[in-house]
Amino acid sequence: MYLYETHLHTAPASGCARWSAAQAVRYYKDAGYAGIFITNHFLDDDIPALRALPYEEQIRLYFKDYEDALSAGREVGLAVFCGVELSYEKTDFLIYGLDKAWYLAHPEIDGMPVKALLALVRENGALVVHAHPFREARSIDHIRLYPRSVQAVEVYNANRSEFENRQAQWYAQSYGLIPFAGSDIHGKESHGNRGGMRSQTPITDEQDFVKKVLAGELQVFHKVLLSIE
Repeated sequence: MYLYETHLHTAPASGCARWSAAQAVRYYKDAGYAGIFITNHFLDDDIPALRALPYEEQIRLYFKDYEDALSAGREVGLAVFCGVELSYEKTDFLIYGLDKAWYLAHPEIDGMPVKALLALVRENGALVVHAHPFREARSIDHIRLYPRSVQAVEVYNANRSEFENRQAQWYAQSYGLIPFAGSDIHGKESHGNRGGMRSQTPITDEQDFVKKVLAGELQVFHKVLLSIE
């Protein structure tokens, strides 16, 4: 069985992250995972210095964390894949299957209405997962659901409550959406909950992952591990 972390953040690409790409790679290698997806917040508004740059430079800096993780992964034997977390008014979507070249070629996505954006990435072969759809926080005005714009729902998020995850399961079941899981790890969390997707065979690349998820060949898993120091 091959375990994959599908939702993790690294610094400096995500303003909320507290570990580097190299730390993430080391941790998941030691934890026995076959691979990880780097899913930093896309052009994070919490990093004003980044957002002040021209679009092309923003993209190059954004993908540097993924490229650093890829290099570190090759050194230790951990597969590293590219993902993106898109946000709209604190409603978040995980995007898999598109690479740096695609984002460089599509500057129009910056500021595009959310439904049009999700439609565009899906038309280009991406998998769209609604991340922690029932997340509650002071910064969140209200919960938004987009059942016709996503293919999967994060029914288990290691950083959310049992109630929020249970509501996400109800959402996925009600609309016939694919169940999905991830840890949403930023580094040094006090608890040891982890989640992700498991596969009977190794994931070869992002397109293989998308294909397997859409075909129902991967399963949700969650486990308890020690947090990184």
